[in-house]
Amino acid sequence: MNKRLFMRIVDRLSNEVEFFRQKKDALGRLSLSQLQKCTATIRGLAYGSAADAVDEYLRLGATTARLCVEHFVEGIIYLFGDEYLRRPTPADLQRLLYIGEQRGFPGMIGSIDCMHWEWKNCPTAWKGQYSRGLGTLNDINVLDRSPVFDDIIKCQAPRVTFSVNGTEYHLAYYLTDGIYPKWATFIQSIPIPQEDERDGYTHFGVSEFQQGEDTGTLHVDLTYSTDIPSNIANMMGVRTRIRDRQMHQQLKADLVEHIWRKFGRAGDNY
Repeated sequence: MNKRLFMRIVDRLSNEVEFFRQKKDALGRLSLSQLQKCTATIRGLAYGSAADAVDEYLRLGATTARLCVEHFVEGIIYLFGDEYLRRPTPADLQRLLYIGEQRGFPGMIGSIDCMHWEWKNCPTAWKGQYSRGLGTLNDINVLDRSPVFDDIIKCQAPRVTFSVNGTEYHLAYYLTDGIYPKWATFIQSIPIPQEDERDGYTHFGVSEFQQGEDTGTLHVDLTYSTDIPSNIANMMGVRTRIRDRQMHQQLKADLVEHIWRKFGRAGDNY
């Protein structure tokens, strides 16, 4: 975390959250400063360290450190939740789709992954739950628990339309790594995209492709109502579309063609 961002957080917390304000005790001695409390919290969240890991140089005991984390999380949600922890608006989606198209991926709204960090002081009761393996909370199990597609399934998400290689699509997608399923909303990376890789996705000859730019189109319907009553039949239909493997393969093939047209050069393996 850069210093400017850290100091912005410290300033907001110290001014608007009572717990982080520095006070004086009955003898006039100053209590812990907002810098001590925020530094201890950030280190604990970043490194998963024990509560008393910073007691020597920050002068915080384990109980106080735990209180700092609790009040810090509550304060961040209260102060920054409406701006940074909200769902994307239609205008946000339009901006994300524009950025994705400029980078060669029309319809892409971001990348998604479940990262695995080793936690030295992981509680014994949680041991192994977040490691890759059968029966643990790996990427796929976390995905099954995730609400990331709930608004789409309930027909409460803005309607997205984009075109790739002449084909129109209505579900935005994320870039992922290879462990994720082949759904219409996930596109896995191609590790070494050689010319023969491209041939595997298309029936066109290489000679038919000239240097140039394939102009994809994208649109977020800002007037689309997200208050449509949903029923189980509609929800199951949308769920099936999200998990459509054939649509995934078609989108991936169209993206390969689109990227080749946009960035490909004669004699290069792209």
